[in-house]
Amino acid sequence: MPNGISVFKGHAYGNDFLLTPESEVQGRDLPALARAMCHRQEGIGADGLMIYAFGPSSVRMRLFNADGSSSEVSGNGVRCLAALAVRERPGTTEVRIETPAGPKVLQLQGQSGGVLTFRASMGLPQNIRPVELDAAGERVQAVALSVGNPQCVLFNQELSESRLHVLGPAIERHPQFPNRTHVSLAGVEAPDRVRILIWERGVGPTQASGTGACGAAVAAAVYGGASRDVEVISPGGSQRVEWREDGIYLTGWATLVFEGRWLE
Repeated sequence: MPNGISVFKGHAYGNDFLLTPESEVQGRDLPALARAMCHRQEGIGADGLMIYAFGPSSVRMRLFNADGSSSEVSGNGVRCLAALAVRERPGTTEVRIETPAGPKVLQLQGQSGGVLTFRASMGLPQNIRPVELDAAGERVQAVALSVGNPQCVLFNQELSESRLHVLGPAIERHPQFPNRTHVSLAGVEAPDRVRILIWERGVGPTQASGTGACGAAVAAAVYGGASRDVEVISPGGSQRVEWREDGIYLTGWATLVFEGRWLE
């Protein structure tokens, strides 16, 4: 085998991930590897590193954020991994991915060139609640919940990068969230349309977030007057979120852009 570690790079709406086989990183310090590989200047550059292993009927994964911290799941990340599964197993139309947040089943909806669209079952939202926080020297109202990972959604805020950079890091590490949290600034533009800016736990500002879109959609349905089937728009593009009786369904695309080796 050539030196180094084999790696694919994929992205969904600019939210990018490195995908590496579990068999090639056994015994490695995975948080340190994630920090090195995801570094934007000194590594390949990505929002996260996903370690995967193909099984007979599913794919197992573990995700590490760019700062080396672990994450339960990523809506955009599992789509990138599903795109790899379709590439490795032509003819695949359904991909089951085993995550620390439970199994996610992705249905292939369409394919145009190397861009694949999936509808993913993301599970039921949990522990939806209003919260009041002291953050960055001010008192803010928000909605906290879990969609497999922790989310904090703020309405009635200016949707600007400057505002995101003030509130995002302060709320991500707020004592009320012992495992830290994703932070979304959200605005309900119409009953079927929500716009967000995202500060991802362990990463910082990102162009898109699948779980962030899910969290914002649920929060908007409960507290913002939105419907349970919405378009969630982030800087990277638009995803569809359906909140049904049996859980959340997330539809969007992913593509693989690179295959190579990480050199030691």
